[in-house]
Parts: sequence; C-alpha cells; structure tokens
Amino acid sequence: MNLGTPIAIGNTANVFLYENKVFKVYNDSLPDKESTNEAHKQKYAYSCGLSVPKIVDVTKIDGKQVIVMEHIKGRTIGDLLTDNMEKAEYYLNISVDIQMKIHRIKADSIEPMSEKLSRQIESAPGLDIQLKSTLIKKLDSMTFDEKLCHGDFHLFNLIMSDHNVTIIDWVDSSAGDIRADVYRTYLLYSRFSVELADMYMRLYCERSGLSKDEVFQWAPIIAAARLSECVSSEKPERLLEIVNQYCPI
Repeated sequence: MNLGTPIAIGNTANVFLYENKVFKVYNDSLPDKESTNEAHKQKYAYSCGLSVPKIVDVTKIDGKQVIVMEHIKGRTIGDLLTDNMEKAEYYLNISVDIQMKIHRIKADSIEPMSEKLSRQIESAPGLDIQLKSTLIKKLDSMTFDEKLCHGDFHLFNLIMSDHNVTIIDWVDSSAGDIRADVYRTYLLYSRFSVELADMYMRLYCERSGLSKDEVFQWAPIIAAARLSECVSSEKPERLLEIVNQYCPI
C-alpha cells in the first residue's frame, strides 16, 4: 500500500495523510504492541473529554504497525510561534491552560509513570549501576497523586484550528506526578531556548501554585529517562550534566 510522502518524520514513526485520514506508521525496531499501547492511551485521553484525534483503526500495513486516526486540519502552535516569536507568551499561555486541564484528570487504566521511568532509567546508556540505583531510590521516594500526564507535551504536539486546539502524540502518556510532566516539558524547551523554557516554567508555576523547586526535584530522574530515548537531536552530555548536577553520588 502506497501512502505517499510522510507529512512528519519522528523518532519512532512516520506520519502520512491518506484519504483524509492520518496514518501513523511505526518503525520496525519497536515492540509489537507499541501501536496498541499508544492507541489505548489516546482513546483514554479522548474518553476523558480532551480534544484528541479519534482513533479509526489499529492495523498493520506491509508488516508495519499502524494507527489510523482522524485528520485534524490546522497548524501546530510550534509552527505558529516559529512564524512570530513575539507571541511566545501568548502561545505558551494557551499551552499551559491545556496542560493544566490534562493534569486535573485523575488517571487510571494507563501505565503508571513510576514503572515507565524505572524501565527507562534501567535501560539508559551512560549511567553506571550505582547512579541508576540512586535514581531509582529517588524515584521510589517521590509521593504524589496520580494524574494524567502527556509525557511529551510541547507546542509542536498542539494543533490549532478554528480556535480549537487538539493534543496529539500520546505514546509517552502515563498516570503520574504533574511536576514530572512539567519538568519534561521544560527539558524539551531548554534544548532549543532557555529563555522559552524559563518563560514556560514561570507561567505554569504562576497559574498552578507550584514552585520551580518542587518541579526541579524531578530533574535528574526525567533527564536520566530521556537518555534511554537516544534522540539524535538531544545531546547525551547535556542530560548527564543535569543528572550529575541534581543527583550527585
């Protein structure tokens, strides 16, 4: 089946637009149930009343795992911001509103964040056994209410159309601590712009009542887990520096 040229190329999948539907085609290297797991999480977010693309089908095409979902017309807020950086605070405020709406949902029926992070830390390259043990103990010591966390929340995963914003890419979602989810977003932004990351952190903390110190308790855990993703645009040295800064042996 020829789906044409991808409209987006990601670390784990390519995305195609075909017959007015979106086809997310996973890389062969991923576990067999990757598409099923992501579809389950996305359906759960949809069931919670969030603006999320509706799943049409979970299937295989030419032996590859595929999720078929409705096509949301519009542009990502990330693209809109790139066109006009002067509107950074405006767009970040929109995103914070959406993220806080996600974080108000009491989560169940999806993967616990602690299990996901523990698995990622154990498989992360560049961490010795002692440091992994220290990080797992720190993770185990964290107490929190399990809320819905997107896990990869940033402006390029928000599609704006006709004054509505749709949240995409739920593969990393989990039931966990909202502070960890906020730090993850900060970490992603700081890779490109510390100024943008700091603005996001200020806005989220002002609106939520959280403090930056509370959020940064998660810094070494989230940075260590990020190492396991082996993202080409992310420097392992930067992540290791964060881990060592906030979790000295």
